[in-house]
Order: sequence, then structure tokens, then C-alpha cells
Amino acid sequence: MKPARIAIIGVAVVAGLAAAYLASGGREPAPPVPVAAEPEKIAASEVLVAAADLPVGTKLTPANLKWLPWPAEGVAPGMILKKDAPDAVTQNSGSLVRETFIANEPVSKDKLIKADAGYLSAILPEGKRALAISIDQRGSNSAGTLILPNDHVDVIHIYKDWRATQSQGSDVYASETLLQNIRVLAIGPNIEEKNGERVAVGETATLELGPGEVNTIALAQRSGTLTLSLRSVADANAPEVVANKDAQLSVIRYGVQTYVGGRN
Repeated sequence: MKPARIAIIGVAVVAGLAAAYLASGGREPAPPVPVAAEPEKIAASEVLVAAADLPVGTKLTPANLKWLPWPAEGVAPGMILKKDAPDAVTQNSGSLVRETFIANEPVSKDKLIKADAGYLSAILPEGKRALAISIDQRGSNSAGTLILPNDHVDVIHIYKDWRATQSQGSDVYASETLLQNIRVLAIGPNIEEKNGERVAVGETATLELGPGEVNTIALAQRSGTLTLSLRSVADANAPEVVANKDAQLSVIRYGVQTYVGGRN
């Protein structure tokens, strides 16, 4: 090929490249778009959890429980896994909550008790006793029916002051606080059978007491009536008043101390 023709071809190639460059606007080609790496998949297990807040004493239904994905590395002993117990929702239906659950908290068997088991004995701390007292169904001696399980109350004894009654010629009543900051375990209707039918004739409040306090309350019920005074939640950790160790109800009338059900 002649040198002149080679030169013409070279000029044409250069001109073509220049035209292509101008057509692209003179910009360099865009860099390739980086492809995001797929996130690492975290192994998870489905764990049985509370579907909502569940206070102590709640009787479970299937609506109270659900399965929730849980990181496998965070699974702790006691958690109920779907792979191990796929029917746990129905199997635990009817059980009673022994300790409070918050929503989405894993459910463990040691915080539940079967409905046919002794509920009160299961939730009673060691060394404590449960004692039921009669209260007015209308709420006149139980803070207007607003007292609920796990509330703390003061127990007030109302009794007839026989000495003042005799001296004044008319009935005289007195009151005193027997126990303070007592936990209420349960509250509900007192059922009795009348004319072959079971009817509610009042209410009972079941209190958590120490052994000596049980005797004090039992004696007080024989000599008068008991009223519950609701305490603030902030008082829940306040110390309890120690009951009379001699299991006698101490009453002070006009500065003179006497005992109900015991010595004078």
C-alpha cells in the first residue's frame, strides 16, 4: 500500500475517534455501579413469647401467646422453641401466670403453673401464709372495690368499745391499724349455697401474712370487722409492721392496754 493511502486511512481513523468523543460530550465513561453485598443471614429460632403484658394470675388462652423469631445465639435455657414443642400454644392454654410477663418476653415453664395445681401455694414466698378475710361486696371496706391482686394495703380493725359503751350508755366504736403494707394475693366473691343454688354473698380478700400476723387477723375477725386501706405503689417496698408474737390482739383504750382473746 502506498504511503499516501496509509496516511489518508490514519487521518480517517483519528477523525472518527474524534467525532465519537465529541458525540459523547467529552465525558469519561461512568464508573460501574457497585453491587451491594447481600447481608449475612442470622440464624434464628422461633420462641414462644407473651403476646401482651400478662400480670400474675392470668389464665392463659391461645391469644396470650405467639411465636417470635429469636437469634439462635440468644436462646437461653428454659425458653420454649417451636421446633421442640410445636403445640406449646395450645398445651399451655389454661395455665396460670406465676410471675409477670411483659409483651414479647419469652415464656418459660417455671413461670407458669397448671390450672389444677395449687395456685396460692405456688405464688406464696417461703415462710408466708395466705389468709382470707371477709370484705363488703359493695366495697365500703375495701377502697371502693378498687383493690386488686398484688396491691398493698393496711388492715384496719373496727370494734365495739365496750367500756366506753357502758360508761356513755350508747354504742361506741373504735378503730386501729393492725398491719401495714400487706400484699393482696387474691380478691373475689365469697360463694355460698342457698336454696340449692350457689350465690355470691360477699367478697373475700386473701392476704399474704407471716405466721404471727395470721393469728392477729384471725382474732380480730372474731371481735369486730376488718377494713382494707389501699397503699401507694411507691410504698410496696416499705417494711411490714410485725404482728404480736403472743398471737393476741393488743387494744389500747384510754391509755390502758388490753388483749383480745388472751390475758387482760
